Amino acid sequence: MSVRIRPDLDRLPGYVPGRTVPGAIKLASNEVSLGPLPSVVEAITRAGTEVNRYPDTAASALVERLSERLEVAPGRLAVGCGSVTLCQQLVQATCTEANEVIFAWRSFEAYPIIAQVSNARQVRVPLTAEYTLDLPAMAAAVTPATRLVFVCTPNNPTGPAVRRAELERFLDSVPSDVVVVLDEAYREFVTDPEVPDGLELARERDNVVVLRTFSKAYGLAGLRVGYAVATPVVAEALRKVYIPFSVNSVAQAAAVASLDAADELLARCQGIVAERERVRSELLSLGYEVPETQANFVWLALGERTEAFNEHCLDNKVVVRAFAGDGARVTVSTPEENDVFLAAARSFLS
Repeated sequence: MSVRIRPDLDRLPGYVPGRTVPGAIKLASNEVSLGPLPSVVEAITRAGTEVNRYPDTAASALVERLSERLEVAPGRLAVGCGSVTLCQQLVQATCTEANEVIFAWRSFEAYPIIAQVSNARQVRVPLTAEYTLDLPAMAAAVTPATRLVFVCTPNNPTGPAVRRAELERFLDSVPSDVVVVLDEAYREFVTDPEVPDGLELARERDNVVVLRTFSKAYGLAGLRVGYAVATPVVAEALRKVYIPFSVNSVAQAAAVASLDAADELLARCQGIVAERERVRSELLSLGYEVPETQANFVWLALGERTEAFNEHCLDNKVVVRAFAGDGARVTVSTPEENDVFLAAARSFLS
């Protein structure tokens, strides 16, 4: 007799990370190209001498520092092994097999995986023709079975962010017992003043949860640290489904040190934003369809040309993130690496 595995796992799509190709420029995973600051590296080194001990499962020092910086009570914070794990914890804390999770599509590709693994029903709402979230359609998709709605802003992989007026209309239309998750992994790259800070909305509305990460702007993708800001009730529920010790001690120390150096780290984002505008402008001038982006990447709407574009970039030693039949997401990096990508994009059209 063979062991019995859930049969629906055969239909579960695997998460596809950005590829790493030796000798090629990796623009596939939305990582920042510059490494941690020296002060953060020192904190990592010190923490490395104590890895024979279990980490603080409550991440007390990190929670305290986040509480001070964000001006929210510690009881409203939950820390996780990257914000993606907090996404899964939210589904586990709110849904059974009888409940629904709503999200835009295409959006963060972990959402359908998380929903299926947690036995929740997934409801995908198509993006608009401008590759933005269709919030009126998402609101219309809410039923009595809905427990959770993911709002990815800026949207991964297409880049646009949700503006204040449309988001507030959406929140007004969603029942107060449905959790709305503002997934703000790329918040630090937002420059549009009409895009609200989710923390403001979380302070005003009990059903709003904000997710943030240290993987992007803070440059700690390899250490996996994220956090949620929610009501004390939701934050406590997240802690109940948390896998003990899943945020390791080195990651906690690096996150605290990064917060101490936040102003210096976030100044790097300004350079990335400037390059983002340059890269998008150049792509538009070449004739590519590239929606407005508020993240550290651009989206090329390539449709059936996506695979050919992907292979061409690989031939030119550039790794992008291709979504077959839809388009390619390209991380904005240093000027030098961006120039190599732009040369590949230019030669693809010749």
